[in-house]
Amino acid sequence: MQLKPGQETELCHMFLDCCAEMRTYEKFFGLLAGRFCAINKMYVTPFEQIFRDSYHTIHRLDTNKLRNVSKFFAHLLFTDSISWEILSCIKLTEEDTTSSNRIFIKILFQELSEYMGLSKLNQRVKDVTLQHAFEGLFPRDDPKNTRFAINFFTSIGLGGLTDDLREHLKSHPKPAIIPALEQKSESVSESSPDSSLSSSSSSSSSSSSSSSSSSLDDSDLSSDAELKKEKKRSKKERRKKLMTKENKKKHKKKEKLKKLKKSK
Repeated sequence: MQLKPGQETELCHMFLDCCAEMRTYEKFFGLLAGRFCAINKMYVTPFEQIFRDSYHTIHRLDTNKLRNVSKFFAHLLFTDSISWEILSCIKLTEEDTTSSNRIFIKILFQELSEYMGLSKLNQRVKDVTLQHAFEGLFPRDDPKNTRFAINFFTSIGLGGLTDDLREHLKSHPKPAIIPALEQKSESVSESSPDSSLSSSSSSSSSSSSSSSSSSLDDSDLSSDAELKKEKKRSKKERRKKLMTKENKKKHKKKEKLKKLKKSK
């Protein structure tokens, strides 16, 4: 083919677009793209860049196109038409992926497992020279991300790829105690004997105060009794005064009535 410089990328896009438009995945397009990469390495870089761009914009495709695109790139990876290093653009975490990204990864690895078999795919994942490419897919930086990746691959039937991750999670050291917390715990332990002494002193003081209060209670009781007696006396006196006042008023009313009767 006589192509002008720069048209290689357009040709690669055309292969992928034609594959995506099919109702079901047509293996012909994968074979065609792989053949171009084998004939001339100048087509490898455009396909690798298209993979990165497609992954980051995969949410724009419907489910059918997404499936065809994922299977297309799975064929190129299986045949080593493009480098596995392109997988380094994938970060399989809850925050860094959308539902479309996860569907893409799911179909990609399920297709690779069908092509290669789980054992060969596992060997490829454990390849020392490709560890940089799989750092994002099998994260070990955070236990939360590690668990997410384990659960993801287990849910799609590829839990065998996560054996190393499971071992890493088991042997993952617990987070060290913060120095500030250690100092607090030490200060608490140091202050504990002092607090015990203070508690003992407080108990002794409370006992002494209780004894002194008991001696005072008797005098308080006697004074309370006297106060009650005085209150009763004052109440009686008030009642007497009220009775006398009422009697006087009644007497005056009777006298007025008598005078009125006499006048009549």
